[in-house]
Amino acid sequence: MEKVLRFGVVGVGNMGCSHVLYLNEGKVIGATITAACDIKQDRLDWVRDEVNPDIKLYTDYKEMIDSGEIDAIIIATPHYLHPVIGIYAFEKGLHVMSEKPIGVYTKHAKDFIDAAKKSGKVFGLMFNCRPEPYYKKIREMVKSGELGDIKRSIWIITNWYRTQDYYNSGGWRATYSGEGGGVLINQCPHQLDLWQWIMGMPTRVRAFASFGKYHDIEVEDEVTAYTEYADGSTGVFITTTGEYPGTNRLEITGTKGKLVYEFGKLTFYRLGMDEREYCFKADDSFGALECTEEEVIATGFTKGHRTVTQNFVDHILNGTELLAPGEEGINSLTLSNAMVLSQWTDNWVEIPNDGELYWEILQDRIANSKEKKVVNEKVSDLSNTFNMK
Repeated sequence: MEKVLRFGVVGVGNMGCSHVLYLNEGKVIGATITAACDIKQDRLDWVRDEVNPDIKLYTDYKEMIDSGEIDAIIIATPHYLHPVIGIYAFEKGLHVMSEKPIGVYTKHAKDFIDAAKKSGKVFGLMFNCRPEPYYKKIREMVKSGELGDIKRSIWIITNWYRTQDYYNSGGWRATYSGEGGGVLINQCPHQLDLWQWIMGMPTRVRAFASFGKYHDIEVEDEVTAYTEYADGSTGVFITTTGEYPGTNRLEITGTKGKLVYEFGKLTFYRLGMDEREYCFKADDSFGALECTEEEVIATGFTKGHRTVTQNFVDHILNGTELLAPGEEGINSLTLSNAMVLSQWTDNWVEIPNDGELYWEILQDRIANSKEKKVVNEKVSDLSNTFNMK
């Protein structure tokens, strides 16, 4: 009989519901759901009444992990709890898949990674954009050298528009004590992950962030960051939740051409020869370097979260290469921490760093975090219930 991986889902909020449904519907081969956990009884009632009465229900994640009912866990709780729950699960011998981000600050993320290594179990992050065919193609073109030496990348990702109603939908949202940050920690982990997955990690960053510029919140809702890399290339990352209509445009320029990905279309502006060679050979002061415009087609099929979960299961059961290893989650978190720290200190932030200064300043922000009036609570608010490290 083929082995079936038994999953427990902790946090049956917006994302947790999705994981419960596709696992229950058998859409991940080699996996099933046997348990779910949430502190809100109405969420557990939904699982029992609307999904499957045979799923075991828990209000305590430790009790679920200790139950013997599961082999792996999917964590879909507020951010601070990802390492807390994940570390406990690793200590109890479970495989762990966590929603993004890996945590709120890199010091805690390192503890999470260390626990995974010590356990010998599989650690995955829900970076559901990595299977997207166009991002895979862009990465391939950059890594293969088809663009030549990279000069610059720019990602404008401002189509994260959110109203005040969104921020009022949970007491933990957009607070330092509950969520730990704003647009960088909540909306942008996927783009920050893809950015470093494609371009690699920078050596330092200088960022400018605004806190509560467009909303009644205490965390960042607009950021512009500039990065420098060891090879001499540079990058710019721009994001906000207060701009409408928004833009999602990734542009990468190299010595052999430029890639632009926007509106689901990937365009390669291919140069007839390497620009660096042409620059010093041309007898034309202004230049007329040959350039052709090509649409790049990337094929493939992905169901996002389900695809990442399927890969996670296939890795455990069959040894398939893991698409989104958990330890790589610290890279996007390092970027978001560095960007905010740069604004807090009005200075450059070196990468990598030990995370100590960010953690110290964050503790002060948490201590002075404002109590937020919840106007329209819509998701499970776990942050004030579980014991956070």
